Amino acid sequence: MNKIYGENSIKVLKGLEAVRARPGMYIGDVNINGLHHLIYEVVDNSIDESMAGYCDKIDIEITNYGSVIIKDNGRGIPVGIHPTEKIPAATVVLTVLHAGGKFDKDSYKVSGGLHGVGISVVNALSKKLIVTIKREGNVYRQEFAKGIPTSELEIIKTTNQTGTIVEFWPDEEIFEVTEFDSEILIKRFKELAYLNSKITINFKDQRDGKKENFHFEGGLNQFVNDLNSKEIVANSINFSDKVEDIEIDFALLYNSSYSENLLSFVNNIKTPGGGTHEAGFRAGLTRAITNYISANANTREKDIKITGDDVREGLIAVVSVKVPEPQFEGQTKGKLGSSYVKPLVQKMAFETLCKYFEENPNEAKAIINKALMAARGREAAKRARDLTRKKDSFSVGTLPGKLADCQSKDPEISEIYLVEGDSAGGSAKQGRDRVFQAILPLRGKILNVEKARIDKILNSDEIKNMITAFGCGIGDEFDIERLRYHKIIIMTDADVDGSHIQTLLLTFFFRFLKPMVEAGYVYLAQPPLFRYKKGKKEIYLKDEKALNEFLIETGIDGVNFEGIGNKDLIEFLKIVSHYRMILNELKKRFNVIDVIRYIIENSDILAKNYSEIYEIIKNFLEKNGHNILNSYVNDDNIRIYVQTEQGLEELVINDNFFSNPLYEEAVFVFNKLKERDLNFDKDYIEILSEIEKNAKKGAYIQRYKGLGEMNPDQLWETTMNPENRRLLQIKIEDVISASETFNLFMGDEVEPRRNYIQDHAKDVKNLDI
Repeated sequence: MNKIYGENSIKVLKGLEAVRARPGMYIGDVNINGLHHLIYEVVDNSIDESMAGYCDKIDIEITNYGSVIIKDNGRGIPVGIHPTEKIPAATVVLTVLHAGGKFDKDSYKVSGGLHGVGISVVNALSKKLIVTIKREGNVYRQEFAKGIPTSELEIIKTTNQTGTIVEFWPDEEIFEVTEFDSEILIKRFKELAYLNSKITINFKDQRDGKKENFHFEGGLNQFVNDLNSKEIVANSINFSDKVEDIEIDFALLYNSSYSENLLSFVNNIKTPGGGTHEAGFRAGLTRAITNYISANANTREKDIKITGDDVREGLIAVVSVKVPEPQFEGQTKGKLGSSYVKPLVQKMAFETLCKYFEENPNEAKAIINKALMAARGREAAKRARDLTRKKDSFSVGTLPGKLADCQSKDPEISEIYLVEGDSAGGSAKQGRDRVFQAILPLRGKILNVEKARIDKILNSDEIKNMITAFGCGIGDEFDIERLRYHKIIIMTDADVDGSHIQTLLLTFFFRFLKPMVEAGYVYLAQPPLFRYKKGKKEIYLKDEKALNEFLIETGIDGVNFEGIGNKDLIEFLKIVSHYRMILNELKKRFNVIDVIRYIIENSDILAKNYSEIYEIIKNFLEKNGHNILNSYVNDDNIRIYVQTEQGLEELVINDNFFSNPLYEEAVFVFNKLKERDLNFDKDYIEILSEIEKNAKKGAYIQRYKGLGEMNPDQLWETTMNPENRRLLQIKIEDVISASETFNLFMGDEVEPRRNYIQDHAKDVKNLDI
């Protein structure tokens, strides 16, 4: 198929310099994204073997001891002595920065690991890495620490298989977090399986036993259908072709939504920043649809001007290109910059879609009707904007009457509070610093923009007021340079209605004013939940955790525990408070909480079999006066039916219970308590309750449900004064994930939302009934 992939294929460009000193240059950051990028770099090498035709299975496993194992059945990294480096080629690949088979065009026609830095960077940023290579009848093994070989490449046994196994432990000295998130990884591996329909990817997480297997014969066609959650307007279309050594694949469908969902990939690398391949696809799609309308629509429809935004309303698409030498923006490959790719993708998309439309007139008609409806909505929105401007030209001022503007005209220091209700708005207007703080009260809940087109949205008074106040326009006329405030602060009540208003506003910003969010201009105010008043002492506390900690610090005054200092006692009781919180959460999921607590605090019983565990639990229940009505035990689980004050309760103990993250957290926190070993005679939680009771004696604790409960001075001091306030800045970490979330919670499909609520009902912490 290809020329021999051997030691002569490995080209050396530069040594492994500065990776540990500046890891962000190579993996983006040293937080959760950079951590997962290590795995992606190794997996991408296996995918490159697949694209070259030598690998059809990849196994990824997260271990209990902090490492990740990536195994493939490709050719195996070459092991012969490198002609210029005079050491094994595999050692070169793992220790020299720009070294690999990706620079040798005979070894890999296309690859995701363009720069040849992937696995050497992984090695440099790992406290330990073990590579095992099956090749040429032997199994080879070599160990490294922080990029430096700690053993020679040696033969450990013979084999008739081929492939590469890489196991690495990320270095805590480099990374802020070293705990892998299986959900993030699963999403990436699923994408890879869609993009490579011949490959099988198996994932296993030893920590919780989670297993996933991905293999999609339907490829991109199956991908776009699985991305869709709305009513389909036009069935999926899938095309694949090769032009001038570039493989171009795309699939698309149209649904009833008003938004676009387009994913793009280059050599299997996701490009969230888009690039020339996306631009080419969009241009080809727009031209194919406008041409079809010109040739086939009636006279009235031909008069409607169609834009690119119109043809992408309701579009779900995946564009994947395989490019021999792609030019990315940085090692994290977020955007394709190869200019020659755009015309090739545009030409293919245009020609194949034109042919498809001619052969499938019903599908074509559904798509052009969708585009025409979007264009009519856009024209209606333009008329609504023009009408608003006309009205404004006859009024005294162009700003909304409810807006209490600030004196400053400098957007960098100006901020606007979007306040729920006229009452809270009145307090905010009185309490603010009018030099730089503007207040815009919002009446009730704004329109859910996820279910409406732009023309209807612009007829909403509350939305028109916001757009006018911001000054930057919307849609085609949006210009962030004209934004009048660089802090837009959503300030709502700390209840369910307030959270709903926050969500409605964030949906509006995400769908129609996204550049403002991306620029970091949108914030959530964090008013305090509690006010503690005792005599002349008054303090505001941001949440329940802060209240609990304050009660501990206040309540130990006058309480003496012999031999225990106040500082040690406070720290201990804060851990007890955390432990109590976890037990309260477990109480929502499991019956007979005192049994659950007993198991947590005697976790050594896990070494026993279920029959022995049953006897221990049975003795505990009888000793504590519980009436056992029935019980059942086998090798897999225990079921005990207990009569309690609340009625008949079923207690179930099985592997799912012991692997529950809350249970594991409870054991971890309790062990922290045991390590401190303060030797109290009483139960820890009883002592905590007594101290909290002491702190509450003679005190008034108010829980704020609404901003209107605060007077202007209180609102200023707690929520608006830059010296004291807390603001949460809204960021978009993953555009596609955010879009899916808004679609799930704010869209018109009820069934997915109902399923989510049922799956997560027990996770609710604050519920207003």
